[in-house]
Amino acid sequence: MENNRKGALGGVKILDLTRVLAGPVCTMMLADLGADVIKIEIPGKGDDSRAFSPFQNGESAYFMNLNRNKKGITLNMKSEKGKKVFLDMVKKADMVVENFRPGVMERLGFGYEELKKINPGIIYGAVSGFGHTGPYSQRPGYDAIGQAMSGLMSTTGWPETGETRIGTPMADYLAGQSAAIALLAALHYKEKSGQGQKIDIALMDAGIASMQVIQTYYLVEGRLPSRIGNRYESNYPTDGFPTKDGQMMVSAANDKLWRAMCSVMERPDLAESERTLTNKERLLNWPWLREEIIRWSGVRTTKEAVEALLEGGVPAAPINNIAQVVDDPHTKAREMFVETEHPTAGKITVTGSQLKLSETPAAIRTPAPALGQDNEAVYGEWLGMSAEEVAAYKSEGVF
Repeated sequence: MENNRKGALGGVKILDLTRVLAGPVCTMMLADLGADVIKIEIPGKGDDSRAFSPFQNGESAYFMNLNRNKKGITLNMKSEKGKKVFLDMVKKADMVVENFRPGVMERLGFGYEELKKINPGIIYGAVSGFGHTGPYSQRPGYDAIGQAMSGLMSTTGWPETGETRIGTPMADYLAGQSAAIALLAALHYKEKSGQGQKIDIALMDAGIASMQVIQTYYLVEGRLPSRIGNRYESNYPTDGFPTKDGQMMVSAANDKLWRAMCSVMERPDLAESERTLTNKERLLNWPWLREEIIRWSGVRTTKEAVEALLEGGVPAAPINNIAQVVDDPHTKAREMFVETEHPTAGKITVTGSQLKLSETPAAIRTPAPALGQDNEAVYGEWLGMSAEEVAAYKSEGVF
């Protein structure tokens, strides 16, 4: 039962040099799954996101959301003593994860080729804008840049609005999630072979990979997919429709579901029309078909329309705002928002884990650390340093 409490990754030791979002998302997932994640920050400054809004009692909720379940230490990795401390910790770690621009760790003497000399089993995870190879590798990368370069923005929005950034930092999140998957694969390989390896994840690559279906239209047909709002390229009606008091989303994604939708709308004529018999015809005739559906949805409330469609077996949903998501009973049942107690911020609700495991559940066990709060405990456990030694290193600016 002890392992269950710790999570599936209990005992896995990770040195976390990441900051802001893409890297911290990766290590957050691993920490939620029980890994012992040691977040290493610059003394006196810390992760840039500690200064990002929103704030509660002077603490960044942005930072707290992404860094729960981690232990926090400070280390000046440019000082000679700091370099030695880090290398001593690498000897005992399973993974090192960073999201600096390619070349930064090498200049510090901490690139993968150097680290594997002292720990052949080390798994080195790197997340960057464009990866460690290729002509763009030295370009700076942020979420908006990743969305722009990957093509994500080119198909987001409406024909008349221009390319649109997805409202959440999707390229960052996709890269962080990809890094977590790759690191777990490398951990499995290490358990069989004893050998570590380097993981190289790019925001641009992660964005490109997420667009599998969209890109196929260009690769197969030579057609550039465009911005089509809430419609779907592959089938119709998958679209957003206005109601009397808002908007709903419907996905009648095959012939059977389309006929079920016609039954709910009491429109057998639509089901039998030559313009709607197959998905191919529905895609060709979507403007006309959309107006026919709006005749039905526009005189009903969102609740009425969605419930009628669901009762008829048709996938449908309200288009929720964030308040509705937070208050949704299903969201609460799935524990997607979890209250935690931070020593400075007090009670704060953070986003829960989407990873649900029956035997070793992901969980939020501890709040995000204050800057350097675990120096004494971590350096004592990992390197056998006394409280006096930690204090001396701190006075010298190493911690």
